[in-house]
Amino acid sequence: MLVSHTLHWWQKEIIYQVYPRSFKDTSGNGIGDLRGITQKAVYFQWLGVKAVWLSPVYPSPMKDFGYDISDYCNIHPTLGTMEDFDNLLHELHERGIKLIMDLVPNHTSDVHEWFMESRKSKDNPKRDWYIWADPADSGGPPNNWRSEFGGSAWELDSQTGQYYCHSFLKEQPDLNWFNPEVREAMWEVMRFWLNKGVDGFRVDVLWYLIKDRLLRNNPPNPDWEEGMPDHDKLITAFSNDQPEVHDVVEEMRRVVDEYPNRLIIGEIYLPVDKLVMYYGKEPDTGVHLPFNFHLVSTEWDAQQINKLISEYEGALPAGGWPNWVLGNHDKSRIKARVGEDQLFNAALLLLTLRGTPTMYYGDELGMNDVEIPPEKIQDPREFREPGIGVGRDPQRTPMQWNNSKNAGFTNHDPWLPVGADYQTNNVDSLMENQHGLLQFYHDLIALRQKEPALHGGSFHPVGVQNQLLCYRRQHEQSAFFIALNLGKEETSFTPSFKWRGVVEIASNPKRKGKKIENTIHVNGNDGLLIRITGNSEAG
Repeated sequence: MLVSHTLHWWQKEIIYQVYPRSFKDTSGNGIGDLRGITQKAVYFQWLGVKAVWLSPVYPSPMKDFGYDISDYCNIHPTLGTMEDFDNLLHELHERGIKLIMDLVPNHTSDVHEWFMESRKSKDNPKRDWYIWADPADSGGPPNNWRSEFGGSAWELDSQTGQYYCHSFLKEQPDLNWFNPEVREAMWEVMRFWLNKGVDGFRVDVLWYLIKDRLLRNNPPNPDWEEGMPDHDKLITAFSNDQPEVHDVVEEMRRVVDEYPNRLIIGEIYLPVDKLVMYYGKEPDTGVHLPFNFHLVSTEWDAQQINKLISEYEGALPAGGWPNWVLGNHDKSRIKARVGEDQLFNAALLLLTLRGTPTMYYGDELGMNDVEIPPEKIQDPREFREPGIGVGRDPQRTPMQWNNSKNAGFTNHDPWLPVGADYQTNNVDSLMENQHGLLQFYHDLIALRQKEPALHGGSFHPVGVQNQLLCYRRQHEQSAFFIALNLGKEETSFTPSFKWRGVVEIASNPKRKGKKIENTIHVNGNDGLLIRITGNSEAG
């Protein structure tokens, strides 16, 4: 069992995702910027966050809001300057906070100099840096692959008569990762930022990097129905997650390992059995953390979540460190998925499961999805497939700092609307509420950091009773019992072992400090974190 002092920083700490455009505007243009993040470094420190991940801040035409990069080694002027970035990095490091960059290696912008060279002619030296193919024998795209954003994944280039592959927008051409020159160019990008002192990377759509060499058609998805995203019409058997991707990941890991104490995270939406393969064929050959998004999509049900935890823990390879994600910039807010009454339980679950948790800005306030009027829509996904729930604007709205106009985010019209509840649901107001959600996150994070059982201890499932999910965390003689009632009805549960404890943290503050022995009673929607004080015989 891991001992606390042997843990790496990325195993012990929480990762906090910042969507820069929506965090804090200091320039007065309605868009968040790097100076705004620097200004709020004191907030990270107060909350107890020791690692911040920035969504992309590079120069970009903003067709996909920064995930279409035109220069990997610079800063988008709207977000600031390289000096602003250096100041942010310095300010965070001074406060003991790590900085993780978002790396987007699958595709560039179509105005990146690499692609502009590649599309000039079939014999251009950079032609093979991207995925080009002749039309099908019958005419039209080379195969049936679909873009994640709907429609064909191929765009005809009239100048050369070939198609190029784009797994996302046509303005985001996919790089050819079979080309060693592409790999080396991206390794140099990584070294540029690592030499600056960044603490690691979150790698965008890592499982997409390698496509089938033969460009074979994807099979139809028999479960697809009208109203589902166009992309889901096919099973992506050949357009992502190919075996050779693990060779790329191994090379990527070697680059990061040239620098001490750095982290690499992979964005990977795959079933658990495929997800865990990204830890590598051998120890220390994959990413440190293949993002585990399964809590985001699993029904908020004690039996289902218990099953997921067991499946995931059971699939981890030797030495593989777990991680959990409950919210991000691509999925509906936690509040929209589980409801306001379960927000405290969501915090308890995320921050007491074994492994590294990733938080999304504003979830500690209970920010909700915001309804976006048609004239305010920004997300290209919503424009391409309107009305089916794939738009991502609702969960990317401005951080709610105070009760002033625009929630203290900007003194201009914000790029996306602010949540309607900002006057009461904001950082300043919630800091004054000792029993509110923000203070709950603060106290829970502080306890987690202090207690080896919570940040590095072993995990033991205890049982499920109706909607009551129970498990135990332990390190040496220190142990905690976690009981989360994900339903509305009071439930009692008696474990198979004798025990007693005292409530350390509770969603209902009246239960804090209460002693419990053997049988536990938990009201509907309540959650308890109990310090076990004696007679624990659990295995």
